[in-house]
Formats: sequence, structure tokens, C-alpha cells
Amino acid sequence: MIKYTSRIAAVTCALVLSAGPSFAEKISLDRLNEYINALPVVKTSFTQINSDRSKSKGKLYLSRPGKMRFEYAPPNKALVIASAGSVAIYDDKSKNGPAIYPLKKTPLNLILGKNVDLKSDGMVAKHIESGEYTIVIARDPKRQAQGQIQLVFTDNPVALRQWVITDQSRQQTTVMLGKLKEQKKLPLRLFEITKVKNSD
Repeated sequence: MIKYTSRIAAVTCALVLSAGPSFAEKISLDRLNEYINALPVVKTSFTQINSDRSKSKGKLYLSRPGKMRFEYAPPNKALVIASAGSVAIYDDKSKNGPAIYPLKKTPLNLILGKNVDLKSDGMVAKHIESGEYTIVIARDPKRQAQGQIQLVFTDNPVALRQWVITDQSRQQTTVMLGKLKEQKKLPLRLFEITKVKNSD
């Protein structure tokens, strides 16, 4: 079965961005809250680096609040769907159906939650500027043992570029995002956990 930490991308974040020597002011938590909560329906490519340094690529679909889908490119046939308060991990090697976890018990909930508030007490462990990036390390203050998520943003306009999930065993999974492409809507079938079809 696919390891939970290597597939929660997150279900399940090394920067391979076009980084130059430029610098930017730290983006405020107020602006980041506004950005996350106003994220439109989007589609993008992603590259995932697992804790063992293996890499996977695929397509990501996001529809806030609560919905996300990771489709891994061949030869990896894995699939991760977040929907209806759950995260389902489909392993093509398993004949027992998906492994299902409560979304609220994963760091992805800090992106997909209905009203994300990074200014909540205990939510943000670190908020720093690093070159042209603003980095926020966040965790659920009620579930700190469940791990944390590091979010990396650029400015002008604000954009989420990658995240790193650290689980309770301190294993890390990095997800680097391509350009977020706004969609008018996405088929609801993409986020159905009980009936899975390919998006194409």
C-alpha cells in the first residue's frame, strides 16, 4: 500500500522555481488568509518529492473548500482524493479499496478548510521572508501531533508555489506546483471517493 506520508501531498514541499537574487517583503498573514480563502477552482501540474527522495509527477485539481484531487502520471497509477471531509488514497497494488482518513486530521485541512485563519492562536509556528518567497509553517493547534505544513508563496500577485508536509514521524513530502490555471468549474465526478474515474 502507498505510504500515507508519500501520497498526502495532501494528501496527500526543494524549490525548483525560477529563483533569482531578488528579494521581496514578507506577505502579511491577512493577505495570505484572503488569498487562500479566495482561491478559485484551479488545475495545475505538480512534482512530488517523497521522503525517500523518489519523485512523482501528475495533475492536481482543487476546488475550495474541501476538494482536491491528485492524479499521478504513469507508471504510477496512484490517486488521492480529498472530498466530503475525508482523504482517500487509492493504491493500484491494493485490492481492498482506498485507505480513508479524516481530512481534519491531515495538514491539508489547513489549505482546504472552509475558513482558513492563519492568525488563529497557535496556528502559525513560523512566518518568514526568504529571498523572493514568503514561508509559513502552520499546524492545527488542537492536533499538533498530526504534523505540520510549510507553505511557500510568491508575491505580485500572491501565489502558492509549493508545500512541504511533515508527518508525526518527521518524514517529509514536498509538492511543487506549476502555474495555477483557473477553471470555470470541474466535474463533480473528479471528487467522488466511492466511484473513481480518470479525468480525461
